[in-house]
Parts: sequence; C-alpha cells; structure tokens
Amino acid sequence: MNLGTSEIILIVLVVLLLFGGKKIPELMKGLGKGVKSFKDGMKGLDDDVKSNDKSTNDIANS
Repeated sequence: MNLGTSEIILIVLVVLLLFGGKKIPELMKGLGKGVKSFKDGMKGLDDDVKSNDKSTNDIANS
C-alpha cells in the first residue's frame, strides 16, 4: 500500500474537516500515550519471557 503525497494531503484535509484544528493536538496526544503504553507492555512481555527462559534453564541444569 503506497501512499503518495496527494493521498496524504487528502487524508490530512479530511481529518481537519472532521475533527477541526483544535481537536487534532488532543487526538495526537492520546495516540502518543497509546503507543507508549503499547511499547511498555511489549517490553514487559519480553522481560517476562526472558525471565521465564532463565528460570527454565536453571531448573533444567539442576
């Protein structure tokens, strides 16, 4: 799915028409918080998997 410049401009204009200029910063702030929360959750999941692998290896080596 390749988006060209004209498609991106059209999408931005539609978003501006739907939400207005004052709502856009609030929407972007919420989106940023959501992405940060998702990344933190993924990092926590990776840490849990690594911790579980280490304890599994420790038990297998005993």
